[in-house]
Amino acid sequence: MEPKFNITYIILGGYVELQRYRYMYLLIMLTAYLLIICFNTSIVCLIIVHKNLHEPMYAFIAALLFNSILFSTNIYPKLFIDFLSERQIISYQACLFQIFAFYSLSSSEFLLLAAMAYDRYVSICKPLQYPSIMTKTAVSALVVLAWLIPACQVSVSVILGSNRKLCNYTLNGIFCNNAGHNLYCVNSVTLSVYGVVVLLNVCIFPMLFIIFTYTRIMVIVYQSCGEVRSKAAHTCLPHLLVLLNYSVLLTYDVVIIKLESDVPKTARLLMTLQIIIYNPLCNPLIYGLKMEAISKHLKRLFCQTKWN
Repeated sequence: MEPKFNITYIILGGYVELQRYRYMYLLIMLTAYLLIICFNTSIVCLIIVHKNLHEPMYAFIAALLFNSILFSTNIYPKLFIDFLSERQIISYQACLFQIFAFYSLSSSEFLLLAAMAYDRYVSICKPLQYPSIMTKTAVSALVVLAWLIPACQVSVSVILGSNRKLCNYTLNGIFCNNAGHNLYCVNSVTLSVYGVVVLLNVCIFPMLFIIFTYTRIMVIVYQSCGEVRSKAAHTCLPHLLVLLNYSVLLTYDVVIIKLESDVPKTARLLMTLQIIIYNPLCNPLIYGLKMEAISKHLKRLFCQTKWN
């Protein structure tokens, strides 16, 4: 779309029959967003309120779920506006911010999962040293770095690309992501290389660290007694499920972008919706059902609400 009043607008062209199904889209996505906010906020509040949950593992879980709230809030409100609008557009500046927030928060999830893996490794493999290693200062530093490192690295890529010339003003998606590279007249080799470096730093290396850490845990657990095995299973399984879910969704994002011309529009829309619904909605369910301490508090909360 042509610039107007020094504001460049991007057309979001990833919707399928929006005029016909706009209210169905709105109902489904609004329900999903409310459930995401409700589920994630409930567990975060439980962890804050109950002192027996003031442990490093639960602090990381609270940070991960809060990250899901931020991730969803970056996308859903704009979707609601688009569902009710005649034209689905976004300013170029807002698009850049959405790209920054999307990839920064997505990367933070990997780093938080890596911090959780390290916490479980120290807890299970070095239990006597655990209190001295996982102090409040160490936990706070890990959480801050999990948000700060991706934000700094992704912001460099967004800032460097913000002054590039646009030749296309239609984005094949329902929100801004790396598919926006197709909007530019010339692809930047420097930015492409830098993007690979960022991907390695905030996604691939943390994933390899997580796999290595849990492999070490499994080796040690296999040589230990049944009580240690049970503890490891109850605390590590939820983290592994979340990692598996998120890895699959990251693969989806790569497939959507790399095979954009080969993926039918409807299939691309469905894959995109899975990225923004599945993980933020499943994380609190996994931790709420699989983490015994959180599950007990949730049951008490629901029972009190029911009796009241």
